[in-house]
Amino acid sequence: MTLSPIRTSSGPLYALAFSMLISSMGSSIANVGLPTLTAAFHASFPQMQWVVLAYLLAVTASVLVMGWLGDRFGRQRLLAWGVLLFSIASLGCGLATQIGWLIAARILQGLGGAMMMANTLALAIQVLPPDRTGRAMGLLGTVSAIGTALGPALGGVLIAAFGWQALFLVNLPLGLLAWGLVQHYLPHTAVAGTVTPGGSLLALLRQRVLMRGLLMSMAVTTVMMTTFIVGPFYLSHGLQLSPRQIGLVMAVGPLVAALSGVPAGRLVDRYGAQFTTAGGLAAVAGGCLLLAILPQRAEVAGYIAGLILLTMGYALFQAANNTALLKGADPARRGLVSGLMNLGRNLGFIVGAALMAAVYGATVKYGDFSPIQASSHGLRITFLLAGMIVLGAMLFLHGNGMRDRQRR
Repeated sequence: MTLSPIRTSSGPLYALAFSMLISSMGSSIANVGLPTLTAAFHASFPQMQWVVLAYLLAVTASVLVMGWLGDRFGRQRLLAWGVLLFSIASLGCGLATQIGWLIAARILQGLGGAMMMANTLALAIQVLPPDRTGRAMGLLGTVSAIGTALGPALGGVLIAAFGWQALFLVNLPLGLLAWGLVQHYLPHTAVAGTVTPGGSLLALLRQRVLMRGLLMSMAVTTVMMTTFIVGPFYLSHGLQLSPRQIGLVMAVGPLVAALSGVPAGRLVDRYGAQFTTAGGLAAVAGGCLLLAILPQRAEVAGYIAGLILLTMGYALFQAANNTALLKGADPARRGLVSGLMNLGRNLGFIVGAALMAAVYGATVKYGDFSPIQASSHGLRITFLLAGMIVLGAMLFLHGNGMRDRQRR
C-alpha cells in the first residue's frame, strides 16, 4: 500500500529532520568525552575506543536489515521504535558503572540509530510532494552535518557542567520529543511485503542505476573522509597551526555543509538529479585540485578555499544522488535502498580513513625535505589521487549515461 504525499504541513519534515539530528549527534558526541570516560572507568585507551566503535559498527552491520524491516512492517513504526530504543539505550549508557555495560548500551544505541537512519530518507520520499524531495534531501543532509559537528561542541559543554553522564542522558528529552513528532506527523501505514531480505537485496544489486549511484557515493565519501583524516596532520605539521586553530579550520567543512544543504536541494528540484550530480562531482574534483595546489601558496586561506569548494560539491552530490536513488526505487523497497545508501556511505568513510591515510603516510618523506615541505608533498599527492578518484566517478557516470540513452 502506498501513501499520497502530505502537502499541508511541514510537520513531517520537522519530524524526520529531528530524528536525523539526534542519530547523527549520537555518532560523535561521545568522542569528546573519551579522556573523561577513561578516568571514570579506570579503563585503557583500547577499551575506550570501543565506546565509539561499538556504535559505528552496530549501525553499519544492521542498517540494511533495519531498512528491510521498515519496508516489511512500516517505516514510521520502525522509526518510532528506533527513537525509543536509542533513548532507552542512552539511559543505559548514562547509568553504566562498568565499561562492559557502557559498550553494550552503545551497541543498542547503534541499533536504534540504524533504525532511524535507514527509514528517515525513505520516509522523506514517501510522505513529501515530489517537487520538494530535492530540498528535503538537502535539508536532511544539512541536519546530519549539523548533528555531527554539534556533537563534540555540545558534549564538551555538558561534561563541564554536569559530568560524563550528561553525554548520554541528554538524549532522553531529545528522544521523547522526536518520538512525539514522529507519532504525530508521520502516517501509521505498513508497506506489506513477502520477499526475504536476501532476495530483495540480490534483486537490488542487479540494478545498474542503483549500483552506479552507490559506487559514486562511496567514491565521494572516501574523498570527503580525506579532509577529516589527512587535514589535521597537514594543518599541524605543514602549516604549524595550534590545536585551537586546527579546530577552527576543521569547523569550516561542517559549517559549509550545513549552509549548502538546502540551496543544493533547491538546485536538484530545479535542474534535475542527473545534471546536479555531475555538477557536484565536478565541484568535488575542483576542490581536490585546489587542496593539492593552493595551500603551498596561500597557506591557511588556500586550504580553506579548497575545503569550501569540495564541501559544497559534496552537499550538492549527496542531495542529487540520494534523490535520484530513492525516487527511482520501488516504493516497497525504499527502506532497503536507504539502508544500502547508508552502508555505502559508511564503507566510503572506512576506505577513506584507511586508504588515504596510508597514501599520505607513504608520501611524507623527510629525507631531503623539512617536515613542513614533506607534509605539503603528502597533501599534494593525496588530494591529486582523490581528484582522480572523483574524475573516475564522473567518467563512470557519463559512460553509463551514454549507454542508457543508446538502449532507449
